[in-house]
Amino acid sequence: MAEQPTRSSRARGTSLFRLPIGRQNSMQASETQTHRPHSAMDSEAVRAAYRRWAGVYDGVFGLISSAGRKRAVAMVNHLPGKDVLEVGVGTGLALPHYDRTKRVTGIDLSAEMLDRARNRTRKLALDHVLGLHEVDAEATGLADHSFDIAVGMFVASVVPHPRRLMAELRRLVRPGGHILFVNHFIAERGPRRWVEKAMAPASHALGWHPDFATEALFTPEERARARSLPVRPFGIFTLVHLPVPVAEAAAPRERELEALSATL
Repeated sequence: MAEQPTRSSRARGTSLFRLPIGRQNSMQASETQTHRPHSAMDSEAVRAAYRRWAGVYDGVFGLISSAGRKRAVAMVNHLPGKDVLEVGVGTGLALPHYDRTKRVTGIDLSAEMLDRARNRTRKLALDHVLGLHEVDAEATGLADHSFDIAVGMFVASVVPHPRRLMAELRRLVRPGGHILFVNHFIAERGPRRWVEKAMAPASHALGWHPDFATEALFTPEERARARSLPVRPFGIFTLVHLPVPVAEAAAPRERELEALSATL
């Protein structure tokens, strides 16, 4: 059954955790050289938004995002490897759908959402869920190469610094592993793009960026290597699968962030 750490135990961590390193400056959410969001998010804005949403999340966004969530978990279940990190586990809607041969660790920034995830895990006796932790996805404190698969559930357009998130996942996933995202990305053209840009000023209230661009998350090389699949029926969400090269051991986080800072 899922571990239920107290606030003090979260700070101390478990054997998966290592000491978090210092943070460095970077571009804000969905911000690139050619695309800048209307309003940047920060961790406190995210916490506040999901504190408001926690009580109604399953009945509102849970229904909208159901197809994307189930498709992401289905891909996880078919990929090799047992150790899975779910980033943005929220209220735990995806947890019952993982194959019981997987060992799932969930992280989220919202204590209120995690409380509901823990209740779901206890109620359904989800023994494949090893732990649910309140940590920052950009600096988890988890040990290098802890997971075979990392899946970001509607989190890429929420974190303040998406490239930091990617650097962290590259550090956490073993060579030959897989990084997945299911997320909303701004349309490249047409009426939907106009609507998404018009919604951008409401980012803080929504808790995510309607105008989030793929280049804010992935490097050009990653975008070329990634496989993107629109999620039916409406194509609002996209499932992105990025294999981690076998020969490319993830660099320590310090070097990742140094290289990232040099390009921004």
